[in-house]
Amino acid sequence: MPPYDPIVRKRAAAIGFLLILAALAAAAMAITEFSVTRGLASVPKAVLWGFSNFYPDQAALEKLPDILDKLLDTVLMSVAAATVASVFAFVFALFGSRTTMASGMFARLARGVATLFRNIDVAAWAMILLFSFGQSDLTGYFALFFFSFGFLTRAFIETIDEVSGSSVEALRATGAGFVPIVVHSVIPSALPLMLSWLLFTIETNIRSATLVGILTGTGIGFAFNLYYKSLNYHAASLVVLVIVAAILLIEAVSNHVRRVIL
Repeated sequence: MPPYDPIVRKRAAAIGFLLILAALAAAAMAITEFSVTRGLASVPKAVLWGFSNFYPDQAALEKLPDILDKLLDTVLMSVAAATVASVFAFVFALFGSRTTMASGMFARLARGVATLFRNIDVAAWAMILLFSFGQSDLTGYFALFFFSFGFLTRAFIETIDEVSGSSVEALRATGAGFVPIVVHSVIPSALPLMLSWLLFTIETNIRSATLVGILTGTGIGFAFNLYYKSLNYHAASLVVLVIVAAILLIEAVSNHVRRVIL
């Protein structure tokens, strides 16, 4: 028998996986009757339509103050949801981290809750909450809050495990209790990375809030949906451009803050 070669086996597995993906793609195209040729042929028409309609005209610019008000509501909601969620996430992370956990049962519970909330997409949260709160700002806020809570809890747990292990062990050796360990070890060593994760969550929330607003009828997403459905493409394009500019500005500010704190 030929000698066992793990490299050859990995290559064969990779090729087999790619063949399976290709077969699934071909089956999906056949079921949905998708034509690559027709799709590529429609690209020039789509580009021409975009250049003909995707620009703000004078009438659209008159709606800019209202669009900025909606954008401000969206940004404030995103910041509030992420900030409040970070407080709850920090508490759950203290119980879920292997470095600071009080008991194995609390650690498993905290990690389980974080996994549940993190794996449900923010759009799914919005649709679930629509049944209880209807189309309102509260629905959008809770959708962003629940997703932020799950993501930040997981991120904070990993941060505490990564950066606080040695200092926590040193304090435990001196007989320090849970609260002194958190105050004098966990917070000083993990705070910069936690703030970085919080800033990243705020950026993500602002991007997600547009979709949430379409579902909940609030914020900048509602403005886009309103203009788009009324075939006011010039105003809808202005909403898109304002969102892009806001995301780029917030990302630049967030990167600057990260460079300062890290």
